[in-house]
Amino acid sequence: MSVVQRKAMLKAEGFFPHKKNAKGTTIIYSRKHPTAKFVRVVIDSGIDSKTNKVIKNAGIKLCFVNRQKSWREITTEISTDNKGLVNLIGKVEAAEKFVKTCKHCKAKKFTAKTGNVVCSNACWTAWGGKKKSANTTKKSSQKTTAQKKAATPKKKKSQKVTPKSQRTYPLKKKPQKKPQKKPQKIVAEILPGDLVSVEGVVLGEIHTDYTGSILGVVMKVDKYGAVEVNWTANTSDLPAWDMPFTNHYTGGSGYSYRFKVLSRSIEWTVAA
Repeated sequence: MSVVQRKAMLKAEGFFPHKKNAKGTTIIYSRKHPTAKFVRVVIDSGIDSKTNKVIKNAGIKLCFVNRQKSWREITTEISTDNKGLVNLIGKVEAAEKFVKTCKHCKAKKFTAKTGNVVCSNACWTAWGGKKKSANTTKKSSQKTTAQKKAATPKKKKSQKVTPKSQRTYPLKKKPQKKPQKKPQKIVAEILPGDLVSVEGVVLGEIHTDYTGSILGVVMKVDKYGAVEVNWTANTSDLPAWDMPFTNHYTGGSGYSYRFKVLSRSIEWTVAA
């Protein structure tokens, strides 16, 4: 697709170019989110502003404009070619409802350089000092209670000794080996384009549902069941190496993480 066609597509979707790009030479486009206040849909067009040529795929993300007019990235950027551009714009816009909101000022949260998920308005600076001083009194009282308990001597229990003539010793029995069940392979149909989250399961029962804090789009599924995902949001404590990466897992092996498809209904079943 030519530069003229890509620019025409962005204009048709309601995007307008920015005057400058502080992080590179490509032209940045944006527009207001259709439903969320102070949220903007931002697209790196991949068009070089100096040569006016397409140098890479377009990248899409969401930003929150805070009280100081600073833009905070609240989802990770996803790249796509021209064929999937319009479809991906809608999916990234839908990811807004999965971004956490500050309970104090209702602003969207973002991942800071420290790795912490914090309020875009940095509203904790107004009430953080009061909260800290209140907690200091509570900790000191807990410390005093703990010291009193440590100072109190514990009474030793008297032990009764049974004479040898009255003692009975049970015969040692060989432990019986329990029959071991073969691990079961649990599979589900995961398809490219699926909007997915993550859920933790124990023995087939859902233990933790990460809907609302983790969101991604399935990009590819190979013949061996390996799933390639572009994660658009992760405000949970689940690290990247624990994220699911296949359309199957082993049942009965303790705690497992698997995909939860949000865009359609699927079932996890035992493989034949």
